[in-house]
Amino acid sequence: MASRSRRGGAARSRKGRGGPSKGQVTLTSVPTGRAAYVETRRWLLERHGSVCAYCEREVPERTITLDHVTPRRGQTAYDRRDNLVLCCRACNAAKADTPLLAFLFGNRNRVIALFKYGQHLSHQLVEMVKDLIPPDEWPAIPPPRSHRGPRRKSSRELFGPDDGGPSPYLDV
Repeated sequence: MASRSRRGGAARSRKGRGGPSKGQVTLTSVPTGRAAYVETRRWLLERHGSVCAYCEREVPERTITLDHVTPRRGQTAYDRRDNLVLCCRACNAAKADTPLLAFLFGNRNRVIALFKYGQHLSHQLVEMVKDLIPPDEWPAIPPPRSHRGPRRKSSRELFGPDDGGPSPYLDV
C-alpha cells in the first residue's frame, strides 16, 4: 500500500517520476543532462566551428566551452539550446553571471560577434542584439556560416510599425 503524504495524496516514489532514461537526449526546459549538452556542443561546432561567440577567437575544440547567454543562476529553464553559445574560457570567466547587456556593453565587438554566432538563440535575444548594432555597420556583418531553417520575423513584422504614440505600458 502506498504511504500517504500530509496533503492526503499518495506519496510518489522517485523511480516513477517519468524523467528521461539515462541514454536519452533531451533539449527541453527540464533539467538537462550531460548528453544534451554534448549534443548541443557538437551541433554548434558543426554550425560555427570552434569560434567564441563573444570575441570571435578560434580556440582548440577541446577547450571551447558552452555559455548560458542569459545567466542560469540555478534555473533549469535556461538550459535550452536557444540560450547556449560556444565560448572561450576567458570570455566565459569574464561573463560569469553578468547580465547579458552589461557584458555586451563592456566591449562593442561582442555585440557583432554574438549576432554572427547567435542566430540560433531565442528570437528576443537575436532582436535585442540586432537593435544594438548601428544601421551603418550592417553591411559589414557577414551572415553566419550556415543558417538553416526559416527566416525569423522581425519585431516590426510581428507587431507592426511603431506609430510613435504613447506606450500603453506607461502610466500617463
